[in-house]
Amino acid sequence: MTLQQLKYVLMVAETGTITEAANNLYISQPSLTNAIHELEKEMNIVIFNRTNKGITLSKEGEDFLGYARQVLEQAAILEDKYKGSNGGKKQFCISTQHYSFAVNAFVDLIKKYGQDEYDFSIRETQTYEIIEDVAHMRSEIGIIFFNDFNEVVINKILKSHDLEFHQLFVAKPHVFISRKHPLAKNTVITNEELEEYPYMSFEQGEHNSFYFSEEIFSDYERKKNIRVRDRATLFNLLIGLNGYTVCSGVIDKKLNGKDIIAVPLADEKDMRIGYITHKKGTVTRLGNTYLEALKKYLG
Repeated sequence: MTLQQLKYVLMVAETGTITEAANNLYISQPSLTNAIHELEKEMNIVIFNRTNKGITLSKEGEDFLGYARQVLEQAAILEDKYKGSNGGKKQFCISTQHYSFAVNAFVDLIKKYGQDEYDFSIRETQTYEIIEDVAHMRSEIGIIFFNDFNEVVINKILKSHDLEFHQLFVAKPHVFISRKHPLAKNTVITNEELEEYPYMSFEQGEHNSFYFSEEIFSDYERKKNIRVRDRATLFNLLIGLNGYTVCSGVIDKKLNGKDIIAVPLADEKDMRIGYITHKKGTVTRLGNTYLEALKKYLG
């Protein structure tokens, strides 16, 4: 197995076709195909499924690719340290629930390590997809929250995927509302006071269970519910419909807008926000830099 073969596999996975990957790598298609076949034979796995419609990653190929990314990142660090080069194009990916502080930390990471070439990704996505991304090492870090309601269920899933949760900070639940909302002047808001207003939450797809919700689950029944996929839509609806959502209370005016405020929510238990990593992986230099940036925004 060589680093070159790992780069080949990564390029094929990213492009989805042998033809495009070969063009990007400046090699012939037969040479690329043979290199991948030799790697599969050596490692005794099938990395790509071949069909008449093209190629797709196999299940064991997804796992292999996660490890390959880590090996290439470590090789880049060695080149950076001992050869005096920049180690080539930096690659890094995180998956997160919809938190402004996660975006801010990502910006800081790029400002520090975004040299002439880099390939960084941030995925604001559904909770179960975050877990899958880290489980398959598509993402090095995933950001989620625990509370007394979801901890047992989420921990069981993390354990089955060889993942670990690392707590970053404890947050008091807050209501996110428009600055012009009728309850905006309250120092504390109760669930009873929110009853007549629409409740906004992030849709969780096939895994739309309360346990995967990004918002605090409450025993208090909400009569008006609206589910969305992205943060911008949610905040627009908060303003347009006098809606509300429940989150950590960490708010950023640059990302969330000056028209959104956070007010403490009464009678709800704490949120424990943290990150998940794979037990078989290592947190790279880029990952550690990102985590340090996160702590700055959460401090």
